[in-house]
Amino acid sequence: MRVLKSDKDSYSEVEAAEALGISMDRLHLLLNENVFNDGSPKPQQLSFRATDLILLEFWDRTLADNKVVRMPKRH
Repeated sequence: MRVLKSDKDSYSEVEAAEALGISMDRLHLLLNENVFNDGSPKPQQLSFRATDLILLEFWDRTLADNKVVRMPKRH
């Protein structure tokens, strides 16, 4: 995993995607698959903390990995 070296308290979607080295489309896919998967809409403005980026990076690395047991979607 990358180590984030920043004094920032929060990251915008664009900053989060840049820090993770992924596209905005990939960030939105990760959010839709792992956070907004119960039918709730994604808010127009999101901000992330450094701890959120760690979780997003984990999801990015394991999204297509069948060896990782994923939590079921909420209904």
